Amino acid sequence: MPNAVAAIVLSLFSLDAFAQDTTTKEVAKQKVKDSTYVNTLNEILVSAIRVDSKTPMSFSNLDKKEIKFRNLGQDIPVLMNYLPSVVTTSDAGNGVGYTGIRVRGSDATRVNITINGIPYNDSESHGTYWVNMPDFASSVESLQLQRGVGTSTNGAGAFGASLNLLTDNFAQTPLGEISNSFGSFNTRKHTVKFSTGLLNDHF
Repeated sequence: MPNAVAAIVLSLFSLDAFAQDTTTKEVAKQKVKDSTYVNTLNEILVSAIRVDSKTPMSFSNLDKKEIKFRNLGQDIPVLMNYLPSVVTTSDAGNGVGYTGIRVRGSDATRVNITINGIPYNDSESHGTYWVNMPDFASSVESLQLQRGVGTSTNGAGAFGASLNLLTDNFAQTPLGEISNSFGSFNTRKHTVKFSTGLLNDHF
């Protein structure tokens, strides 16, 4: 009987030693991970959706020259007031502040507005508040208004129209611009814009 007990005890010790030895080997085989490793992701380009002459829908394009000619410091809707099927309103009466737009009778909640492909419509009401973007037209490179159902790629409704805005391109070289405008009723508009261009071929 004592011999049997001794044999059982010895077998238990041998099992523990074997298990410990196996665990040590498994740990040795594991590859040590570097916690400072940086995984670089691919570049993501956000682009806007526009149509061309081959697309079967009604649209109007405004380039930088046309926008600059009509830009008197007023909001974006006022600059499009002369386009077909567009009606604009202004609470202040001068086209600055709380302005609204209707396209083919549909109000701003049915107009999908994107800036560089990013939705600008309010997430709750789908409306747009141009009062938060004074003289934004000075920074717009071009715009396209698609009347009717347009090429909406986000959740905001585009039953009335789609308005796509593209801001100024990145300047490769340093530049500066000063603009002064004067109008009736002592109205004035002063704009100063400058850019350092590309710094050290990186920024």
